[in-house]
Amino acid sequence: MAKFMMFGMYSPESISKISSARTKKVRDIIKKAGGQVEAMYVLMGENDLALIVDFPGIPQAMKGSIELTKQTGISFSTSPALTVEEFDKLFK
Repeated sequence: MAKFMMFGMYSPESISKISSARTKKVRDIIKKAGGQVEAMYVLMGENDLALIVDFPGIPQAMKGSIELTKQTGISFSTSPALTVEEFDKLFK
């Protein structure tokens, strides 16, 4: 599984639908796309949400990101991530 960072931004409409049920729905959408949520954070600043998610690959991450936006109204930007240790191994 590969690690991805997903940054979300609320729309005015999605703010009005904040609930624990929607949080569960987010987890379910990611799982259906083949992923597993490692952590979810609410942020202050440029982004409203940050999710750390494991997906088998880029196609599944794309599917998950698009499905989340379609079903929740929250816009997601998704990027692959490596640990610093994995990154350092690339340059040994």
